[in-house]
Parts: sequence; C-alpha cells; structure tokens
Amino acid sequence: MKRLLHFTLTVLAAGYIFLCVQPVHADTVSLLTYAENNGMTVYWDSLSATGLIEKNGHHISFRADQEIVLLDSRKLMVTDAPAVSGTTLLVSNRFLTDVEAFFKTEQGDSPYRIGAIIIDPGHGGKDPGAVQAFHQNGTRFTIQEKDITLAVGKLLYERLSESYPDKQIIITRESDVFLTLGERTDKANSVKLGENEAIVYVSIHINASLDRKASGYEVWYLSPGYRRTVLNSSGTDADAELFPILNLMTEEEYTTESILIAKFIMDGLAAQIGSQSKARGIKAEEWFVVRNVNMPSVLVELGFLTNYEEALNLRSAAYLKKAALGIYNGISAFVTHFERSRGFTSSR
Repeated sequence: MKRLLHFTLTVLAAGYIFLCVQPVHADTVSLLTYAENNGMTVYWDSLSATGLIEKNGHHISFRADQEIVLLDSRKLMVTDAPAVSGTTLLVSNRFLTDVEAFFKTEQGDSPYRIGAIIIDPGHGGKDPGAVQAFHQNGTRFTIQEKDITLAVGKLLYERLSESYPDKQIIITRESDVFLTLGERTDKANSVKLGENEAIVYVSIHINASLDRKASGYEVWYLSPGYRRTVLNSSGTDADAELFPILNLMTEEEYTTESILIAKFIMDGLAAQIGSQSKARGIKAEEWFVVRNVNMPSVLVELGFLTNYEEALNLRSAAYLKKAALGIYNGISAFVTHFERSRGFTSSR
C-alpha cells in the first residue's frame, strides 16, 4: 500500500492534538476480553509485539510499551502504553477511554479498497529454480520450479481478472522469461494507485530440501526483525523527528496485513488440497521479493519437488488448479475483509 508522508505530516501540523498521559502502571484490564465484550476485533502479533484494534471500519495500530498509537493510518495519538504480562495483553482504563472516544468520533465511511494485486511466479528463463528428475512407469521426467510457478500464476491471474475487473491484476511474467529480483519488486513498487487504494503482492515458489521426506505447503511473510523504509520522505524536513515513528508504525501495519493474507491463503490451500499434502504453517523470513516491496506481501511455497509423491502432485494439472484456487480464495477473503473494514492502512 502506497503512502505519501508529506500528506500525513501536513495534516499533523494542521492541528491534530496529542493526548499526553503516563504509561500503564495500575488499573489495567485484558484488551482481548474488553474488545470481545465491546464489539471490537483485535489482531495481535506476539513476534513483533504489535497489534491492531478494529471497530466500525476504523482501526488503531499500537505497539506494546509504546505510548504513540496510529489512528486510521493518518494521525497520531499519545496515550497509555499497552503492556504484556505473561500471555495477557493489558491496557489501562485511560487507553480504553481514548480508544472509545476515537471510535465514537470517527463515524464516517472511508473508501479504502484494494486497487491492485501483483502475482509473481518465481524464477523463469535461465533461472529454473528447483529442478528434479524422476522415473515413473519406466519413463524419466524432469520437473522445474519455473514451469509450476508460471502455470499456477497464470491460473490465478485469470481467475482474479475475471472476479475483479475494477482492479489492476498484474502478473510479473506471462512466459518463460528471466526477471531479476529487483525487476520484480520495481514493477510492483511502480504501480500507480488511485486515492485510498491499496496493493498486495503474492510471490509463488516451490520448495526443495536435502530431506527427501520433507513435504507440505507454507506461506512466508517478512520477519518483524527486519526494518525498511516504506514511506516517501520527500517534503518532510520540518517533521524529521516524526518520520521514523510513522515509518515504523506503517511498516508494522504491513506486517499485520501480511500475516492476515498469509492466514487466509493457508486456509484457502487447506480447503482445496485437503489430505493430498500437509500445511506447514505461516512463517517469517527476509526473502528479497518480500522485503523490497513497499506493501503487504507474502511468499507461497506450494510443496517440495524433492519429495517423490509431492512431485507427482506438482506435475498434475488438476492439483495445480486446486492450488491456484486455494490462493485465489485466500486473496479474495483478504480483499473482502480489507474493504469491509474500509482498510487497515490508508493509501494515496
């Protein structure tokens, strides 16, 4: 999702008020319990210690032990810092008062929508990716990762294009051509979006392992330990001290959204593939194609070419259709969720 920080800081300078209060010390309650009883949805990532509170299409991004929270991705508020005690996320009564006041004040609709979806079939051309040769019924066959990712990517592209004619559906390669990792991410980062439009990036790959028994599919997102610049800092000299804070919180929203996309895709794959393969879960890593796109992004590993049974699945057109449909259903579920909630992150 794209942002222009100049807009954000100009709005802040125009007069949003910071509410300065003390960190959490006493009179704290469980945020998850309070949210459940008061019509709020809380998304919490224990790895990055960041979360998001959603209600009536608006959202508040927060971080444990940090007093600054981000309201609808466009303004800041200082309130009591949330704290983690054991496995419980605690907040003060003042924090809840400020949260309720924001949700009560912000009643209007916000036309956030997914404007573009990038599908990136891994490898291609002179880069075959994982390659494996097998014998079946006396016949030798070779499977290349680049061919499988392209087949799934094209199926996914066709289905998304049919379902979302109002969105930009972009595939980084439509044939057996070589693209550098930089060319892939540059293509994604150069997409032009309309006001309040967002973009997501899905990279498709096939796994390999020295362990021939390794099998299953998994979805990766950017490790919370990796830090990058996701905001446009042009025109922000007067507010330089705010830029790192806003960039950090925006990046953490990307992480939250990437985890959600990963979860939806995992659920979609599980529903389609069933017992033919196993779900290995959602994982975090600093893949180049994930860490260099300035938007929520995930990398899908559809299986292991080095596992004979899985290789047979991955060369089956019927199986690849199931995989593409599973990814499609996951993306579609995220789009519906994002647009129903009017967007976790604003864009310009």
